[in-house]
Amino acid sequence: MHDVAIVGGGIAGMATAARLQARGLSTIVFEAHGQPGGCAGFYRRKGFAFDVGATTLVDFEPGGVGGELLQSIGMPPIAGEPLPGYVAWLPDRAVTLHRDSSMWAEERLRMLGDTPAHCALWRLLDHLADAFWAASRSGIKLPMRHPSDLAHAATLLGLRNLPLARYITWTLGDTLRAFDLRDDLPLVGLLAMLVEDTVHSTVDDAPLINAALGITIRGAGLTRASGGMWGFWQQFRAQYRALGGDLRVGAAVERIEGRHGDFTLVTRRGTYAARQVVCALPAQLTAQIAPPSVRAWLAPYLERDEGSLGGAAVVFLGVPEAEVAGHAFTHHQLLQEYGQPLGNGNNMFVSVSAPGDLISAPPGHRAVMLSTHCELAPWERLSADDYVARKRDIGEALLRYARRVYPDLGENAVVYEVATPHTYARYLHRPRGAVGGVRQSLANTNQHAIPHMLGVPGFWLVGDTTWPGLGTVACVLGSRIVADGVIAAARSRRRLIPRLARTPTASTSSASAAEPIYALPLPLRADRTPSSQSHWR
Repeated sequence: MHDVAIVGGGIAGMATAARLQARGLSTIVFEAHGQPGGCAGFYRRKGFAFDVGATTLVDFEPGGVGGELLQSIGMPPIAGEPLPGYVAWLPDRAVTLHRDSSMWAEERLRMLGDTPAHCALWRLLDHLADAFWAASRSGIKLPMRHPSDLAHAATLLGLRNLPLARYITWTLGDTLRAFDLRDDLPLVGLLAMLVEDTVHSTVDDAPLINAALGITIRGAGLTRASGGMWGFWQQFRAQYRALGGDLRVGAAVERIEGRHGDFTLVTRRGTYAARQVVCALPAQLTAQIAPPSVRAWLAPYLERDEGSLGGAAVVFLGVPEAEVAGHAFTHHQLLQEYGQPLGNGNNMFVSVSAPGDLISAPPGHRAVMLSTHCELAPWERLSADDYVARKRDIGEALLRYARRVYPDLGENAVVYEVATPHTYARYLHRPRGAVGGVRQSLANTNQHAIPHMLGVPGFWLVGDTTWPGLGTVACVLGSRIVADGVIAAARSRRRLIPRLARTPTASTSSASAAEPIYALPLPLRADRTPSSQSHWR
């Protein structure tokens, strides 16, 4: 029997498993596909390595959320390209989003307005970001369920920043209106792109605190690993196995039974036992395989969030290096029109592998990913012919838009492939093809997010559909919270089992003796708190 079984080998699941393994618990990871990664994964084609979701690692440098993960599992820093920033191409101007805070402060005032209102807005966003990045790196936990959680959060924020808590009920749109800037098209256009990419929401729905973190994400440090996510996973998987971890790929979990101390996981490759379970799948998939008590706890959240799911379309290109030459930055973001909804190319991200990265592309070539958000409904219930046509149209549109930056892009492509919500449903098993968790709003995040512990002892949730949400940095932060909770629950159980065994009427092998252990309230606290992906169609 393993101490902990982790279901799902994406970045949240693997980070949780590695933390626990490094701290002395025996872990086993079940991944349905032929390799780990999930929506931070990859596939390879004709000598190119393409990122299927996340293209950068956020805050993976010393002192950051990702840096703390690497240090905690004894892994050296990730080799790669620290991005100095990227360029946002608005309809009427190009704004360089510098990583360097002083350069960014100068650029945003020069390109987006330097009135007193603009200056005051940026001061507030910077203050919120500084305070909550620091709290996140220190392990803040949400939702808060007990007075001790509130005290812990207050300690992490500090007295100086406690007044910022009043903004927890504000959206970014509320803030823009307070400064009389909601109708400033270039400013709002840029902010809208940034919050869609980081919290998958709109300006008027995005919680202000979450939006502030997303808007300033470059300051936390973006890194593209050598070889992209393929290069990252080569290193991370090797480290997990060196720690003694057990990674089972091609082993989808069909159902989970039992309770704290005695869970059974039924997979395509056999049945396994574990004392605790961490489910790193989307909450919708968790509900399909979890014990009835977990399904009951999840049901209200899933009903609430059904309308907050979104998808993505991505073009993967392997091109001669000459087609992406002439720019100092390898990453770009494009907005086509101010007055139109975002998605379907109106807000597109372009990621190009670094020069000399021969893991991502053969000599003389580069790997390119063009990605955009999209609604799920238009991709559903299509005939085969209609699907082919829609897929062709979105691919052509993204390539056409990207030629604003790289005029010759795709003219001599070695690889040209398109992923849609159907692709994410087929190869990553994402329900309806949804990616990136829910579109964050005041109603479904922070204090209202799906918690890591729902009230079923020994059963934990982690990943982009739980707090703090989407992205590599959020999933890594969630892994830290869950690992701490699993460790605390394991220690509590170890202390109590010998005590129960010494009781004359108790036996660790009897159901009557086991019941008090499974019913322990301690772990309820939030602060205890079939094939490879190699073919995309």
